[in-house]
Amino acid sequence: QVQLVESGGGLVQAGGSLRLSCAASGRTVRIYTMGWFRQAPGKEREFVAAIRWSDSRTYYTDSAKGRFTISRDNAKITVYLQMNSLKPEDTGSYYCAADYRDLASMTGDEYAYWGQGTQVTVSS
Repeated sequence: QVQLVESGGGLVQAGGSLRLSCAASGRTVRIYTMGWFRQAPGKEREFVAAIRWSDSRTYYTDSAKGRFTISRDNAKITVYLQMNSLKPEDTGSYYCAADYRDLASMTGDEYAYWGQGTQVTVSS
């Protein structure tokens, strides 16, 4: 099993920045992809960004491109999401996900492991 713990959420004004972290523990040798998803109140969960462990290739949803950056620390088995120029519509619970396949999928169903989430609130 793999355990994921997110941190770094909080309240920020529009235009501000936050850095989310997700630390993996357990059978981390099984991780080949890590990603971030978010869910706003009353809305479905949506893909934000993902990174492949094999080649560090990154993927973003259109609304995150140019504002968010996903990165990783191999030694710490940790993935980060640097979020800049935040907008009120970025508000939601942000979830870290990991999978043992090298897919970097934008579909949540293709991730085997999930964290508990961290809240991000952007005020206007």
